[in-house]
Amino acid sequence: MTFDRREYDARRLAQRLRERGAVTALPVVVAPRQPLIFREWHPGVTLATGPLGIPFPVGSDPVVPTAALVPMIGWDEGGYRLGYGGGFFDRTLASLARKPVVIGVSYELAKIKTIRPQSWDIPMDWVVTERGTYRRDPEGLVFLGEAIAGEPGALASPVCYAAEIDPGHFSEGTE
Repeated sequence: MTFDRREYDARRLAQRLRERGAVTALPVVVAPRQPLIFREWHPGVTLATGPLGIPFPVGSDPVVPTAALVPMIGWDEGGYRLGYGGGFFDRTLASLARKPVVIGVSYELAKIKTIRPQSWDIPMDWVVTERGTYRRDPEGLVFLGEAIAGEPGALASPVCYAAEIDPGHFSEGTE
């Protein structure tokens, strides 16, 4: 399985969840402007490449998620996300009879003040980055702290520290 769009790679996290008894699944694009379905996935399940180059499980059982890890290329202080513009996750979450716990996964550097959410946008319940974990409260996201369960980096994708570079660093002396 390859991830060309540089989103968070959740394979290590999925492995840890399976070790603790969870069933893991991947989304399947059924058709444009339709909700996603989810099919069980674990190492050994055959994957095919679907629309948008997204790998999906072939022939495994459908799953109704109780929690969903949702990739974000951007996210804001209210817990709203930017994806690639297809609306698949928002449409899917709105269509489920019972909304799962929605956990956005991204990089800290992708945080912006607002994405200017639309009426159909669904906020994340949690956001997890390489910095730590955020929980959504009525006022917006609240940072809970560093790392997960005291294991910095154990479940993270590669860390990006670009946000820590002094903004004047690259323009010093270049008038």
